[in-house]
Amino acid sequence: MYRGKPGRRPSAYLISKLRRHEALQRRCGPGTTAYSNALEQLRAGSMSTIAPPECAYIVSISYSGLGNRILAAASAFLYAVLTDRVLLVDPSNDMDDLFCEPFPGTTWLLPPGFPVANYTGFGVDTAESYGNMVRNKVVVESGGVADAASTAGRRLPLPAFAYVHLHNDATVEDNYFFCDGDQRLLRRVQWLAVRTDSYIVPGLFLVQAFQGELDRMFPERDAVFHHLGRYLFHPSNHVWGLVTRYYDAYLATAQQRVGIQVRVFGAQPNSPELLEQITSCTQKQKLLPELRLATGEPTPPPPPVPASRARSKAVLVTSLKSWYYEKLKSMYWEHAAATGEAVSVHQPSHEEYQRSGARSHEHKAWAEMYLLSLTDVLVTTGVSTFGYVAQGLAGVRPWVLYKSTNSSAVPDPPCGWDVSMEPCFHKPPSYDCRLKQWTADISKDVPYIQHCHDLTWGLKLVGRNK
Repeated sequence: MYRGKPGRRPSAYLISKLRRHEALQRRCGPGTTAYSNALEQLRAGSMSTIAPPECAYIVSISYSGLGNRILAAASAFLYAVLTDRVLLVDPSNDMDDLFCEPFPGTTWLLPPGFPVANYTGFGVDTAESYGNMVRNKVVVESGGVADAASTAGRRLPLPAFAYVHLHNDATVEDNYFFCDGDQRLLRRVQWLAVRTDSYIVPGLFLVQAFQGELDRMFPERDAVFHHLGRYLFHPSNHVWGLVTRYYDAYLATAQQRVGIQVRVFGAQPNSPELLEQITSCTQKQKLLPELRLATGEPTPPPPPVPASRARSKAVLVTSLKSWYYEKLKSMYWEHAAATGEAVSVHQPSHEEYQRSGARSHEHKAWAEMYLLSLTDVLVTTGVSTFGYVAQGLAGVRPWVLYKSTNSSAVPDPPCGWDVSMEPCFHKPPSYDCRLKQWTADISKDVPYIQHCHDLTWGLKLVGRNK
């Protein structure tokens, strides 16, 4: 009801997969006999070498900023759907307070008492990581297929638990996760915990075993996060109140809503060059009107158009800093729009610096992501997961502010229309599983995966005609 236009229509096959997955979450999730049995298997430490587990699980470790956590949970969910695993989300960092439960009749939150100690602190050197299992010959490869190691002619049992490390310091062995042979082995490991702060979905599209299912679920490949995000991430009652009260008070009556997301990285001071980049982008692309500036001639009276008949635009600025909002607001108050439009500028909050883990800060961040997703057009800062979430939920391709190599100059052009609304995978694998070698461009033979405009080594899904 709050969105100006409907989103993309999900495929019938995706809807059927989601219904089946909801049934799996209810059958195997916390509080069921199957879940209790799986915990006992986890405490035992190893799996049968023959029988597959009754139910399998993936735990998404929550860390980093909120945008990163949302993209990581969406990635883990898609992997869970592809591999028939129950998704359990680590409830730390307010994941239990920001979102409604997405699965009817069960919870997606990992209950207290998980028997793997300190799993939230696992890293690249953790012995239980899949990459270290490969490196230490706990897992070996034969004929392109990974399998448990053998001794004295007898195959050793697989561990009941493996940690998947896909953080930005992941090793080449960690990235074997994206290889078909390794996925066949991982299907037999009952419990996985994955640590990533990235949107790894483009990497899943590189796994040949997944491609048939992904094609049927997502015939529009540039709408994967759009569908996953709208399905999974519903604001909790408190956050929804923040969203609706602000929207109704400041955005609802405008004929067009323009979202501008300004991400200032680190301790960067207020930048007149960035402000000029924002105004240049929005005015050149006709997102905001140019100003009727003083020329030395007598100022003509404004046209006698009643305010109720003038076309109105509401600009929603989200930023940790208030300076950019104040400058934009002053511009459109002190000068008339050349088009005669009425332009109002609004900013819900300005926290000054990122405070991940602070509850009120997280509530405001999620509310502002969602408010951005209710705008008609979006301008975002490159490489920002905050912007990625907003554009995906909105279902719009954003205008992306290019990062300047010279902080004292405005890029030319100041922005560009992104090739798709999909988030960028910032740290894709650079190991070709088929050729078993490093490669400069793992996506070169996949027409629906391209390099990101805002991060040239990153990968993103695009539509069929891009």
